[in-house]
Amino acid sequence: MTHWLIAPIVLPAMLAPFIVLAARYHIGIQRVFSIAGVVILVAISGGLAWATSDGTVMLYQLGDWSAPFGIVLVGDRLSTMMILLTSVLALFVLIYAVSSGWDNRGWHFHALFQFQLMGILGAFLTGDLFNLFVFFEVLLIASYGLMIHAGGTVRLRAGVQYVLFNLIGSTLFLFALGAIYAETGTLNMADLANRVTLISAEETVGIRVAAVLLLLVFAIKAALVPLHFWLPSSYAEAPAPVAALFAIMTKVGAYAIIRVYTLIFPPELAATAGLHDTWLLPAALVSLAIGMVGVLAAKRFDRLVAFSIIGSMGMVMVSIALFTPQGIAAALYYIVHSTLAGAALFLIVDLVRSSRANLDLTPQAPVAGATFTASLFFVAAIAMAGLPPLSGFLGKLLVLDASFGSDLMVWIWAVVLGSSLISIVGFARAGSMLFWKAKSVAPPVDAVEAPAPATMSYVAIGGLITLLALHTVFAGQVHQYTSSIAAQLFSSEPYITTVIDTPGKLSEPTEDH
Repeated sequence: MTHWLIAPIVLPAMLAPFIVLAARYHIGIQRVFSIAGVVILVAISGGLAWATSDGTVMLYQLGDWSAPFGIVLVGDRLSTMMILLTSVLALFVLIYAVSSGWDNRGWHFHALFQFQLMGILGAFLTGDLFNLFVFFEVLLIASYGLMIHAGGTVRLRAGVQYVLFNLIGSTLFLFALGAIYAETGTLNMADLANRVTLISAEETVGIRVAAVLLLLVFAIKAALVPLHFWLPSSYAEAPAPVAALFAIMTKVGAYAIIRVYTLIFPPELAATAGLHDTWLLPAALVSLAIGMVGVLAAKRFDRLVAFSIIGSMGMVMVSIALFTPQGIAAALYYIVHSTLAGAALFLIVDLVRSSRANLDLTPQAPVAGATFTASLFFVAAIAMAGLPPLSGFLGKLLVLDASFGSDLMVWIWAVVLGSSLISIVGFARAGSMLFWKAKSVAPPVDAVEAPAPATMSYVAIGGLITLLALHTVFAGQVHQYTSSIAAQLFSSEPYITTVIDTPGKLSEPTEDH
């Protein structure tokens, strides 16, 4: 099964150029290969998640070169859970893109979609910080192409803003990598975990600077306040399937923080003590508050959903910033929830867009297929707002429970509960404007009735909603699994031993000639 670890990266990397070179002018062939590839990705990701569910750490050495000299891919419970979540999300998003015709409104959608998956999945599987940077750049380039898919001045402007912010993050990432390599002589994560413990207290300046730079980079990716400015316009203006896929991209930043600051710079490491937990938790609380205030203040439906993503990332980062097994377990449970709920809401935005003159939250002509669309919105909205009985409510309870013992427990409870109330009011206002008050506004006499969305569009959104329901029904089992992930993260010796001690070409004796 170890060799299957590279498949989630190689498969989309091969499909993308094939689609460009062999099926550029045949949208039907592109759709078949793209959907088939993602279905295979779901199967492979599920198999990898099953193989690592017992705590096994899988290792793939590219070229059979051992760490830290060779490039390695590492699969543990955390990384395989994230690639499974990404693959399942990509399948429903792709179904919607095909059924709605978004994939045919510009060039190379399916090729860019596959490259995007390659970058995201590679970021989750890599065991090397430099290759994490490489995969960040792959997904950045592909996501920019997807963001401006179908063109438009507003979309292009939002795309440029998105790229500029992320290029700043990439520059900081390179500075951080340079500082880390200068201090330790390696960029392999497992090797770094060993070497940073050997740095004396008098020589920690360089590594502390690197740790802060990395935190800034990952905070940009996670849209953490005050580094969140790129997200509202970028996500709101992106094509609906692209914005739905982007729901997992902010989680790449959260994943990187979890991985790096439990493996390389854990809370008990004296060299970087206090750098992440001291500053990260207040920033996360502010992000949660600003995100949900943005939901209440938004004047357009798409920007409302974009701000809800910021708020949900604030909730995730609050739990991560506790840096306890309970906090990480709660964060992982909420990551799954917020990814599915955010993606569903972005697709619902597109259903509304196809039936209204604009997405302004003002009374307008009735939405086509209002009954089904309103039902989907109602479920997705109460999930994102954190109302019972769906997984958003359970996730917030887990976060609140994990906060017991924190110095900022009172602030955590106040911000979480207060922001939940604000988000409920914001989503209720949006729903009334879109589906209730709209009924009292008659359309113009000469208005042309908008075509009803394709059945498969509802199937794609319904699939995401169904997964949310299952995430709620099996909350106990899922939380038990995320707790086992957190336990593995805070006991990193098996990860380090597997990566460093597994022999490769460099460990084999050679003969002199």
